[in-house]
Amino acid sequence: MSAQFPAARPRRLRRTPAMRRLVAETRLSPADLVLPMFVKEGIGEAQPVPSMPGVLQHTRDSLRKAAHDAVEAGVGGILLFGIPAVKDGRGSAADDPAGIVQKALRDLSGDLGDSTVLIPDLCLDEYTDHGHCGLLTPSGDVDNDATLERYASIAVAQAAAGADVVAPSGMMDGQVRAIRAGLDQAGYGEVAIMAYAVKYASAFYGPFRDAAECAPQFGDRSAYQQDPANADESLREVLLDIEEGADMVIVKPALPYLDIIRRVRDTVDVPVAGYQVSGEYAMIEAAAANGWIDRDRTIMESLIGVRRAGADIVLTYWATEVARRLG
Repeated sequence: MSAQFPAARPRRLRRTPAMRRLVAETRLSPADLVLPMFVKEGIGEAQPVPSMPGVLQHTRDSLRKAAHDAVEAGVGGILLFGIPAVKDGRGSAADDPAGIVQKALRDLSGDLGDSTVLIPDLCLDEYTDHGHCGLLTPSGDVDNDATLERYASIAVAQAAAGADVVAPSGMMDGQVRAIRAGLDQAGYGEVAIMAYAVKYASAFYGPFRDAAECAPQFGDRSAYQQDPANADESLREVLLDIEEGADMVIVKPALPYLDIIRRVRDTVDVPVAGYQVSGEYAMIEAAAANGWIDRDRTIMESLIGVRRAGADIVLTYWATEVARRLG
């Protein structure tokens, strides 16, 4: 005779917080988190970003303190964006050894050593007076190949200043190959590349453009960032970047593209990061400020969602706060 067993009851495993923790399929730890930070040249004190409550444009000194706090909380890395005092058509400050990001990298490298991973964003939009991610042709189009030379030069400058990883975000064809060659030729073969392999032309970047002061002065970036309607294209971009030498890849934004994170994770064998962008952050903060949602629960649910989709790393402006909560 076959034994008769009572039907399984999944609710038994949901009964208490301790039980739910024990059987959780997805876990979030401080080391999974990377904190994006902004450092601005020529300001005397940190400036709040109105569209991103709690986020600041830092001075070098305030950046050092905030970075120390993040590392002390257990945050895994820092993604650094610079805002120079002077911008021009070629983004000269981006690879200037005395540029704001290079100065900040030297500060943080000296302060923090190898206790965190320093990841400068590698692009030109924060540094150009026109706000596009590359050099322009006389007709106003972005010159892909001329821009690659600038990216390689920026990568070398950032590596010399103390970067552990460079993160090219410009979505130029061949950017990873050019950066890898530039780093290797300059003797920085140990510096890794975290490629923004999947970066959509998204409406969720608005608050970031306030923070980084990098809104395009004409047109938009749809000609080089990806069409939100496309998914297969993302896999082609990822595989190209890995073939060119990317050590890690980013999907940006995260929340509207969880399906893309999952497809990328199932396709590649390098670390995958999901960038919870400024618009995602601002929406939650605004809804919470109006009392429409539970802020803390929504933050955690959103981050768990990115991890559950397959991201090994989550870039989030809440990194320090959440790391303290998890710790």
